Amino acid sequence: MKGFIRANKGFILFMLLFGVFRTAVADWNPIPSSSMRPNLLEGDVVFVNRLAFNLKVPLTDRVITETGEPQRGDVVTFSSPTDGTRLIKRLVALPGDVVELRNELLIINGRRARYDAVQQVMEPAGQGQVPALRLSEHFDGHARRIQFIPQVQTPARNFGPVTVPPGQYMMLGDNRDNSADSRYIGFVPRNLLIGRAERVLVSADMLENWGPRFERFGMSLRD
Repeated sequence: MKGFIRANKGFILFMLLFGVFRTAVADWNPIPSSSMRPNLLEGDVVFVNRLAFNLKVPLTDRVITETGEPQRGDVVTFSSPTDGTRLIKRLVALPGDVVELRNELLIINGRRARYDAVQQVMEPAGQGQVPALRLSEHFDGHARRIQFIPQVQTPARNFGPVTVPPGQYMMLGDNRDNSADSRYIGFVPRNLLIGRAERVLVSADMLENWGPRFERFGMSLRD
């Protein structure tokens, strides 16, 4: 074993430094589900800036120092407060915000988001397709595309009003009728934030034989 270490110490050091880099500085995150459609698609791989919010002890959720403030509209990776699964969602509400959904429409601190650019599309569902509505949602100077699936009946279309606790954040999937987000898992404490997703690195169509989607390579996720 000692001989192996001596013969490969350069490679071992590289792997250790690479592991620290991925767990403390920057990372990539594959998108396995449709919860962030239409902005993130299954088969996208996104670049995650782990220093956007916190500097952590590698491989832990222990925060050494805060490096930036999460903002409404950020696409964030985080550990689920229920089971630790890594998730990626849209941060829609900050500590102290009063949030509610009324028939899918987002209301924060008594202000209703504005919606326009309605588009009807067909979305993959199981072995077939279902109609979906895509809209632009505008709030607090930010705009993002979101999606509703009218034929999916879910009580989560109406939520709150609730006040986001200190040091916690509310996350929603852009695919509002197909997302296990803060309506189900609760608010997300700051120490569970992993980082901000900045852009799509590469993309391949999981539903069509993994063909590359070159038009998505390098696509920014910032407003």
